[in-house]
Amino acid sequence: MAFEKYLVDYCSPTLASVKTANLFNWFYESHTELWEQLSYWNLLMNPKGVYLYVLREHPKKALIYVCRKKRLEENLKRPEVTAFLAAYGYRDLNVETAIERLKSRFDKGEDFPHEIGVFLDYPLGDVIGFIENSGHNYKCSGCWKVYCDECESRRLFAMYQKCRDIYTRLYEQGRSVFQLTVAA
Repeated sequence: MAFEKYLVDYCSPTLASVKTANLFNWFYESHTELWEQLSYWNLLMNPKGVYLYVLREHPKKALIYVCRKKRLEENLKRPEVTAFLAAYGYRDLNVETAIERLKSRFDKGEDFPHEIGVFLDYPLGDVIGFIENSGHNYKCSGCWKVYCDECESRRLFAMYQKCRDIYTRLYEQGRSVFQLTVAA
């Protein structure tokens, strides 16, 4: 599947600027192809406030993080988020430094770094609930497992799905990912 189709399928809420970030696994033929795609899409999307990073790379597969840097910066500055991330070794919450720390948590081969939920714009209470409950005892699940405000989370899940549906339809009608991406 073409890289841009992955962006539509997995990142529409971020492209539409209704969510800080999304994540997807992309399968590629060569290391060169991966970095050419990333360079191309960053060149195209950065002026609109969207940035792409490789969080983890395996042979032929990469975990791609797509975010709105400015929104992520605002989220990371929230005092409760800063305190939470400090417990996982995040000292400097400059966006680039924080993403590098997240990457290093993947690289160390430790357990999956569940604090990634903060980077994906999940409610902090749900991120903490997931960690404390080892993924069990949740109220409902959709884009994430919900431990706190079920009603608000269901509303967000529906909004994200509607966004994906609209973006998919527009993309299939010929709109480019660039055209679909809201400028910051």
